[in-house]
Amino acid sequence: MEHKDSMLHITLMDGMVRGLLLTATQTVAEAAAIHVTSPVATAALGRTLMGTAMLGAMLKSDEASVTVTIDGGGPLGRIVCVAGRESVRGCVDTPNLEMPLKPNGKLDVGRAVGSAGRMSVVKDMGMKSPYVGQVPLLSGEIAEDFANYYVVSEQTPTLQSLGVLVSGETVLSAGGVLLQPMPGCPEDVIAQLELRSPMMADISRELCYEPMRELMAKWLDGLRPVVLEETPLAYRCGCSRARMEKALIALGRDELSHMFQDEQEGAELPCHFCKKTERFSQQDLIRLLNQAQER
Repeated sequence: MEHKDSMLHITLMDGMVRGLLLTATQTVAEAAAIHVTSPVATAALGRTLMGTAMLGAMLKSDEASVTVTIDGGGPLGRIVCVAGRESVRGCVDTPNLEMPLKPNGKLDVGRAVGSAGRMSVVKDMGMKSPYVGQVPLLSGEIAEDFANYYVVSEQTPTLQSLGVLVSGETVLSAGGVLLQPMPGCPEDVIAQLELRSPMMADISRELCYEPMRELMAKWLDGLRPVVLEETPLAYRCGCSRARMEKALIALGRDELSHMFQDEQEGAELPCHFCKKTERFSQQDLIRLLNQAQER
């Protein structure tokens, strides 16, 4: 029986360390199927989806969301992912990108993404203005870029591993680990985490043989791991015709006027995240244009 994707929320050493352990094979496979991604694009998008989902899992409200944009200047272009507490969605500019493998035979995600740009994190908590954090990319390999974000923007030292194992078009496994020592955590506990971090580096391959709970028991033996809760994760898009209408109105009067003139048969608006397309007739565009004029 196939297990659904889920996130384990854990603590170590009686709360001295908090952590997240994520199994996301189905989520990444669904993203790959929607966007028809090449292996290197699947790995890059998958890692970003998981890193964003972990940020989403820490949100306090079910209505809150977090958007991560990674733009490293590489041939893959921008990766954009959005997560809530139990769902995530994403897209990538060049999903069909093919790249030579690294000399060690692994996918060259870092070169595909590039490291000349930035990673931005926007947390929408439902307040008047969202929280925005930006950090330079370290490598474009994604996991260490997320870890760097936590250190620089949230002043939280973080051990993070994100892995996607791909064979052709098939996602064999995908998973992630995030461990964060709390303020006052003893140095010997932090040293233990660093000592064990290489064990978690190839998480996607490990997940092919053992489920996450068994890996947790092996990796964190002696550190008193406790599972606080297990939450589901799924690839889910919240797009709707009403949201697309809002997006069109937000373009403003001039842009909508041009669209009305250029698209004599109406317009089709695709969702970047799920590829669903909504058709807007000339009459629809006129109605939206009138609403835009009222703004």
